[in-house]
Amino acid sequence: MARKRRLTGEAALNAAYGRSDHAPLLEAWGVELSDDILRLALTHRSFSNENGNLPNNERLEFLGDAVLGLSVAEQLYREFPERSESDISKMRAGVVNMYALAEVARELGMGPYILLGRGEMRTGGDDKHSILADTVEAILGAIYLEHGFASARETVLRIFATRITNAPSVGLTMDWKTVLLQKLSELKIAEQPAYTSEETGPAHAPTFEAVLRVGERYRAMGTGKNKKEAEHAAAKAMVNALNADSSSASHREPGAGASQGS
Repeated sequence: MARKRRLTGEAALNAAYGRSDHAPLLEAWGVELSDDILRLALTHRSFSNENGNLPNNERLEFLGDAVLGLSVAEQLYREFPERSESDISKMRAGVVNMYALAEVARELGMGPYILLGRGEMRTGGDDKHSILADTVEAILGAIYLEHGFASARETVLRIFATRITNAPSVGLTMDWKTVLLQKLSELKIAEQPAYTSEETGPAHAPTFEAVLRVGERYRAMGTGKNKKEAEHAAAKAMVNALNADSSSASHREPGAGASQGS
């Protein structure tokens, strides 16, 4: 008996998209989108590349990133008039960084709907921070194209309402942690920072030492008078190392303040 021929191209795209009922996803977002643009917004480049270089969601992601950034920036400007430009910049970073967007995607149950290539599917691509974050932006780009900026902005403010309200406690208190999240997002490094710390010295004047790891490759250390201060110092060291390293085409040695993980 002849083996069934694998679908490719548009046939593969339509078949993969048709396996899911997208009504729950649209209900979670609180929007209506045509199948054509929703299908495009959910098509990751790995699926596209495996099926004849079909159009993927990266152009929509580009639009959605702009819609998201402007909508959150304007709302922070209006909601926190007493904050400086430096403050609201950090607050925005705490709201729209890759990890925050990935959390939004998980809350909306987006992972199973994303159309991925076989390689990404095998490695858990439907739960990778970068893929989830990019798809959130692609959906926002789709909403903008079909319904205009006002509708896209309303969607952003509704879905990100709690994060925007909590932005002072997230963005400002995180400080170098937020800057690190921004840098990791910029460099498309999907691993999440992991902090461990321990207390040394006498009880009346302890010193805290923090170790920060990003995946298997990057490691940085920091010290401080308390755990929070030590973690911020480690995050600052990591940012400085990544800044020094980012001029290189590949992340070989992180540089001063960071080293390859052991």
